[in-house]
Amino acid sequence: MSAAAGVITAADSAARLGVLDDFEQAGIGWIWATDSDNRLIYISDSAGQKLGRPVLELLGHPLIELFATDADNPDERSDRPLKFQLSARNKLNDLIMRFAATEEAGQGRRVWWSFYGHPKFDKSGKFLGYRGSARDVTVEYERKLEDSRLAEYDSLTGLANRHRMTRRLEGILAAYKGAKRSCAVMMLDLDRFKHVNDSMGHPAGDELLRQVAERLRNIIGDRGEIGRLGGDEFQVILPDLDDRGKLGELAGKVIQIVSQPYPIDGKRAIIGTSVGVAVAPYDALEKDEMVRASDLALYAAKKGGRGQFRFYSADLKDEEQERQLLLDDLREALAEDKLELHYQPVVRTADNVVVGFEALMRWEHEERGFVSPAVFIPAAEEGNLINQLGEWALKIACRAAVNWPKTVRVAVNVSAVQFANPAFPDIVTQALAASGLEPNRLELELTESVFMGDSETVDETFKALKLLGVRLALDDFGTGYSSLSYLRSAPFDKIKVDKSFVDSCTQKDHNSAKIITAIISLSEALSMETTVEGVEAFDQLKLVISKGAKFVQGWIYSKALRLTEIEEKIANKDFKIEPEGPEIHRPERRSVFRRIGVIHDDHRYEAVMRDLSKTGAKIEGLIGVPEGTGLVLDLGGGQLAVCMVTRTQDAQIAVEFETPLVSDGAGGLVTRHRVSPYALAAAGMPLATLPQGNYPLQQIAGPPRSKPQFMQVTVSGMA
Repeated sequence: MSAAAGVITAADSAARLGVLDDFEQAGIGWIWATDSDNRLIYISDSAGQKLGRPVLELLGHPLIELFATDADNPDERSDRPLKFQLSARNKLNDLIMRFAATEEAGQGRRVWWSFYGHPKFDKSGKFLGYRGSARDVTVEYERKLEDSRLAEYDSLTGLANRHRMTRRLEGILAAYKGAKRSCAVMMLDLDRFKHVNDSMGHPAGDELLRQVAERLRNIIGDRGEIGRLGGDEFQVILPDLDDRGKLGELAGKVIQIVSQPYPIDGKRAIIGTSVGVAVAPYDALEKDEMVRASDLALYAAKKGGRGQFRFYSADLKDEEQERQLLLDDLREALAEDKLELHYQPVVRTADNVVVGFEALMRWEHEERGFVSPAVFIPAAEEGNLINQLGEWALKIACRAAVNWPKTVRVAVNVSAVQFANPAFPDIVTQALAASGLEPNRLELELTESVFMGDSETVDETFKALKLLGVRLALDDFGTGYSSLSYLRSAPFDKIKVDKSFVDSCTQKDHNSAKIITAIISLSEALSMETTVEGVEAFDQLKLVISKGAKFVQGWIYSKALRLTEIEEKIANKDFKIEPEGPEIHRPERRSVFRRIGVIHDDHRYEAVMRDLSKTGAKIEGLIGVPEGTGLVLDLGGGQLAVCMVTRTQDAQIAVEFETPLVSDGAGGLVTRHRVSPYALAAAGMPLATLPQGNYPLQQIAGPPRSKPQFMQVTVSGMA
């Protein structure tokens, strides 16, 4: 442009085009333009070369077909920002977009450009299109994505980290609250992970965590998002899943798969896991409450004996604090000799003669009552108390057995933590020497978990024990995953068939009976004894005997006995036990005493549930209920079970559920689905009974439209 005349000369135009060409050829950036329909009408030749497409192939296409905002960026959604900017005729300022045509064709790596542009109008204000520039920012943007990934994902496992999981759960719950949608959260941590770290080293622990993460990915798939919150703690978010039957199955599968042995550096690590489950909006509505609810459920699962899952319920306490109190009480009980051993007989099926006893630890707490070993043994393992407990049990059991007939053995359970103690063979030696018991009358019951330590140390311990002359039994056989290799490598004298197979051995279409047959046949082939545990009814006893069982341990013969009861039998020379029990095993029947609501038409009655199974219940407290009457049982916490009366007598009725109940993981039963607290609030349920949260104003229920048809009576023990 001439400074004097203010006009553009040919030389000026040539210079400007030259600068433009130099700019385009240098690869600093490219020029582009669109028409009024936002179709590309110009783009630099070098840009086409960079994209691997001829320019003519790009021209004429809408800009939004060629470029899209980054789908990997959680803050962007598809190409809406670009559509919005173009339709609003806004300026484009460093808008980063991906060349979508290359991705659709499956060609090469992704390419990102940063776009600048401004809308062009004629003198009348008519929109003519965009004019702008762009530059390649692929390297910088990929670095940004990697930094973002590192900030949101765990570097060891590749799973989402605590920050991302917190943000995801918060966002999902906020979005689902308005739509009244559900979301489940699973919390899990690894049992015995610390032992792997201590015995095999931290690199082995890291490799174990990576393998756990991969197994979780295979189990969960695209049903939810998995995160590692730190250490050995994992979380799974499962949107739109509230069926507790499906959740229980999924939790059971997680426990089963995660508990399989892990190959690490030529060795095997064996861990387990426990799972806690909470479901919004039934258990909580906000992120913090959901996390706390799933945490409490996890602690309850661990307290229940590990390798289990639990659903959250409102009556769960702070289990972490409870566990510490339990451990303190256990230390005191051990110091003050408040623990005792009971002994369950092992009976020879041919003549019902007792051939041995399994020593089982019992603890009666002044306030807690009888505390299950499945509760306090894991606490003792975590609290470094198991070695003291185990040594005490060995000494007491050997001292008791020395006074029994020479043909009767005593079996003592040995924890993996005890077995890993280098001093364990010496402890066994001292217990035998102090009591005078012959070594071949002592049987040490071990589980697969003893093999998770260093293989050389394990082999040395086995060798030392066999030199002592004690017997070794593999407990819970068939519930693990590599038992055959253990039988090949370890000098076992006996295999114990786990109770879980016996529980279902008489059920139709179940493989448990075949598994029992296979285990007994395998034992005989290896010249080992077999004891079948957990036999409670005659149909089970007949079946296991028909499969070749020569030794049985279970309630069909006797529960665990106090030492004084055994001494009485010895004095009477009565070492035979005749089987006694129900003809048919019914594992699903549970005796309960539980206050419930019974709903009929628009009336609610208060009653007591006495018996409960998956398919029905016995209810007490109502008179005049005819058979065939349809009812709804309010089991609490949004659990409404539709049922029909099948039998009635006086104030008792028996009902059959329309939909069978499912396991809660703790030996109890729950409904598959629950009624949303929003619906309960709208129906007039007191807010104090619902999860904390903001609900619409309650509808005030009007008076009943009909007269009550049944008489409600007070049940003994019901306030």
